[in-house]
Amino acid sequence: MNAPRANLTNWAERVDLAAAFRWTARLNMHEGVANHFSLAINDDGTRFLMNPNQMHFARIKASDMLEIDANDPDTLSGPNAPDPTAWGLHGGIHRHVPHARCAMHVHSIHATVLATLKDSTLPPIDQNCATFYDRVIVDENYGGLAFEDEGERCAALFTDPRKKVLVMGNHGVLVIGATVADTFNRLFYFERAAETYIRALQTGRDLRVLSHEIAEKTASEVEGYPEQDARHLAELKAILDEEGANYAA
Repeated sequence: MNAPRANLTNWAERVDLAAAFRWTARLNMHEGVANHFSLAINDDGTRFLMNPNQMHFARIKASDMLEIDANDPDTLSGPNAPDPTAWGLHGGIHRHVPHARCAMHVHSIHATVLATLKDSTLPPIDQNCATFYDRVIVDENYGGLAFEDEGERCAALFTDPRKKVLVMGNHGVLVIGATVADTFNRLFYFERAAETYIRALQTGRDLRVLSHEIAEKTASEVEGYPEQDARHLAELKAILDEEGANYAA
């Protein structure tokens, strides 16, 4: 891994975030030069790292991350300003949701298909789907691009700390977590769960839905499963390193 840049703080966090961007692009869960990930770097969460304005996920490096102050009203007027919708959505999250240390917003295909359904709930039809049982917020009130007012509205939906996935109706998905590894792991498995559900619907056959008791038991067991998120990200970084990727530069 490349040595930390002397003038940049939070190097390990920058590297993790860059790896998550690279792998999200590899999974085709990106949206060209749109969508954003952020990571809080101070105690109250109001200073955060975020990707530069309209840089493709496949090119982002650790040294490219912007450092943003969620309470600075002049952020968008600076020379290295973030995307306005990134500022609106992630600024709102980091101002108002202190347990959202990391936030990842994508328009990944299957989660977005789920967001277009009249009923965007995800039933527990397999283990991955059960992971998210009673742990998803469905936003029924899409209000256009996530400029500041829309970002504030979305942030206000995270009232239950157990619910770390927001299905943004008619839009996409926003996932929060404690670390990059925790959040990326949740994003990855939510997209897998959404894909299973969408493909099951395509068969036109009746779904085999788990009971409340088994779905809740499964979700609780997954939450307590040791180190899967950290090991997942570590393995992805190892693959990138073996390939000579420059994400950690």
